[in-house]
Amino acid sequence: MPIKADLDATDWRILRELQNDGRMTNVELSRRVGISAPPCLRRVKRLEESGVIRGYRALLNAPALGYDLVAFCLVGLHHQSDAELKSFSELTRAWPIVRRAWMVSGESDFLLHCVATDLTTFQTFVIEQLTSAPNVDTVRTALTIRQVKDEGLVDIEASSGPAAGR
Repeated sequence: MPIKADLDATDWRILRELQNDGRMTNVELSRRVGISAPPCLRRVKRLEESGVIRGYRALLNAPALGYDLVAFCLVGLHHQSDAELKSFSELTRAWPIVRRAWMVSGESDFLLHCVATDLTTFQTFVIEQLTSAPNVDTVRTALTIRQVKDEGLVDIEASSGPAAGR
């Protein structure tokens, strides 16, 4: 698969380092990738402006904050017209319990990543909001037992981009 962004090996090193620690200073980042601070800052700004870097956020420890339940919902709609798909997509944005949502192919139309304080809160959401939403036909849920991997969202090889070492 061709890479859509025009990135060199230094850009890939910058992305890998920022994905691992988005709070480091530009001076530390430049040291880690082996270039001086001013060109490093210019490269980061270019990656931000081009949309390769979408933003920065803190990764919170959900259980430490009382959010002990993580679940996934596979949602099938009665009708898959463009308007119906867009309408359901908008609903997902309004539900705080839904942290991520994807339109998917196959037997379901959407995959929802949900985080709740407890099982009762999640069940109430599924029964009172999700299954009663317009055009929802089926809902299958999967409660997680234990997270076994938590990595950055993109696999960036040490030497450069996705094609390196493959």
